[in-house]
Amino acid sequence: MLKNGSKNSGTAKATKRILISQPRPESDKSPYFDLERKYNVELFFHPFIKLEGIPAREFRKQKIDIMYYSAVMFTSRNAIDHFFRMCEEMKVTIGQDTKYFCITEAVALYLQKFILYRKRKVFYGADGTNKSMFDVINKHKENEKFLYVCSENQQDNEIVNWLKNNKCEYQLGFMYRTISNDIKDVVCSKDFDVICFFTPSGVKSLYDNFPGFKQNGTVIGAFGSNTSKAVEDAGMVLEIKVPSPQKPSMVAALDQFLLSTTPVKK
Repeated sequence: MLKNGSKNSGTAKATKRILISQPRPESDKSPYFDLERKYNVELFFHPFIKLEGIPAREFRKQKIDIMYYSAVMFTSRNAIDHFFRMCEEMKVTIGQDTKYFCITEAVALYLQKFILYRKRKVFYGADGTNKSMFDVINKHKENEKFLYVCSENQQDNEIVNWLKNNKCEYQLGFMYRTISNDIKDVVCSKDFDVICFFTPSGVKSLYDNFPGFKQNGTVIGAFGSNTSKAVEDAGMVLEIKVPSPQKPSMVAALDQFLLSTTPVKK
C-alpha cells in the first residue's frame, strides 16, 4: 500500500521506493537506473494508462483531410506513432514540405523513425513547456494550417485555447484514446514514497483504481502543466513539478529531490 504519513510529505525521511507511471525503459543505460545506483533507491515502472488506437474507419467520421494541413503538432511520441499509423491505414502520403511542431526535442527526434529529419521542417520548444512551443509556432502561424494530433479524451486545453485565441487555422485530430490500466496489484504491493505522473489520465487512473485515495505523505511528481493541474485539482500536494529551466526532465527533478532527502551511495 501507499505509505502513511502527514499531509505534507515529510521530505526529511529518506526516500526508498519510487513508482514511475510509465513502462520500464528498454535500455539498461536509462538515466533512471543511474538514480538507483547513486541514491540506493528502488524504482518501479508500471504504466497507469494504456492507449487504444482509433481505427481508420472511425477516424473518417471526423471528416479530416490530413493532406490539407501543412503543419502537424505533437506533444508525445504516442501521438507520432498514431499519426503515421493512421496515414498508413488511410494510404495517405505526407508531403515533403509538411512542418512538424513538437513539445520537446526528444519528441522531435522521435520523428526520425518515420521521416527524413530536417531542421528546416521540424521545430520544438526550448524547455519543454507549452509556452516555448507557442513561441515557435507564433513565427509560422500566418502561413500554416495546423493539425493537432491528440487523444480523444486527453486534449491539452491550454494548447487549444492558444490556437483559438491567436487565430490559427487548426483542427484537432483524434487518432487514439486513453484508458485506465489496472494498477491495484502494483500500487498495493509496496510502500511507495514517491509517485510520478506524466499525463492527466494517469492521475485519473489512480482514482479509477482507488476512488478513496488519500495522499498520506506520498510525494507526488508531475510532468507537464496539465498533469500538474490534474494533480492539484485532485486535492493532492504537488512537490516535484516538471519541466522547468533547472529541471527539464523527471530524471533531473528526481535527482534534485533525492539529493536533498536521500544519502548518496558511496
